[in-house]
Amino acid sequence: MPSYPLKYQICRLCVMDTSDPLIEFDATGECNHCRAYRDTVFQLPRFQPGADEKLAGIVAKIRARKIEKYDCVIGVSGGVDSTYLAYYVKRVLGLNPLAVHLDNGWNSELAVANIERMLVALSIDLHTEVLDWREFSALQLAFLKASTPDSEIPTDHAILSVLYQVANSKKISTILLGVNLVTESVHPRMWSYGHQDWIYIKALQKRFGAVRLRHFPHTSMWKYFYLFQIRKLQVVRLYDYIAFDRAGVEALIARELGWMPYGGKHYESVYTRFFQGYLLPRKFGFDKRRAHLSSLVCAGQMTRDEAMRALQQPSLDPAEEQPLLDYVAKKLRIARSELDAICQAPPRTYKDYPSSENSILVKLTKRIYKALGGRIIRDGVRL
Repeated sequence: MPSYPLKYQICRLCVMDTSDPLIEFDATGECNHCRAYRDTVFQLPRFQPGADEKLAGIVAKIRARKIEKYDCVIGVSGGVDSTYLAYYVKRVLGLNPLAVHLDNGWNSELAVANIERMLVALSIDLHTEVLDWREFSALQLAFLKASTPDSEIPTDHAILSVLYQVANSKKISTILLGVNLVTESVHPRMWSYGHQDWIYIKALQKRFGAVRLRHFPHTSMWKYFYLFQIRKLQVVRLYDYIAFDRAGVEALIARELGWMPYGGKHYESVYTRFFQGYLLPRKFGFDKRRAHLSSLVCAGQMTRDEAMRALQQPSLDPAEEQPLLDYVAKKLRIARSELDAICQAPPRTYKDYPSSENSILVKLTKRIYKALGGRIIRDGVRL
């Protein structure tokens, strides 16, 4: 269990606490996450005058850039955000998207069913990218052995990389992302790092991986430059422009598309259920639900008391724990005793390994790039 400040403190406004080792509180007891939320999220276009007109202008440009059959690319996972994204793009905006799904081998049956029902209801074509299981499972195991709280990074990196690759190969100029800052903007840096850091991913694979990555979809700094500066690929976070009330959205997609809930945030993945529900609380001492719930509290879509009551419920049903651990060990082709040893190993952080953050070459390249008038890309969005 990692050590945190001896004096426990929780924010008076949200439910973030000192399980985030970098959290800061002001004299009133408000945390830095709440302040950052006001400074960033409430500056999004959807909270400013003319948001509808700005979105209409983006849609017009998307149509104008269309070359072949599809207007844009969207990612689908079977979760709330991606399902509503598909609904809004097709039914409200009237665009013809190509849906892209990354099959990393951990999809729940319910997630697959949600995707299938959505595609039929909306008449959307699907491209599925199936990862090489031998490579990907070895990479996941490498992250687990590295003992950092970043074991979802390989999937997150592959998702965006596949979206970029599909858009590029099919000559589709725009990707509409379902990233929802309004309900997901609280992200403690020490809880998860490296979504787009190929240097970090390669470093862990080299040190702990047993399989060379020959087919794993990835995006290096140079690929970013090509895709966004040469190819002029455009990424738009649709939820920056439209209202999103989670309860109302869930009711709508259930009614219109037959969508069914799966328990927890991103629990459409069996691996995420294990990672967020078991490993993070047990090994690293934090419950990622705090960040998700705090975002909803900051958005005014949940009260702090409601969030506190939600946290009183276990992140994973105790009756599910042992069967889930057995399944994960079998899926990764390791003994249950090895998985238990991984879960009990001392925690580390990304700072213990090479990354873009401590790469002199990356720092120098960014300085030159900015000096030449380029715009830094973060999570696929040009800033």
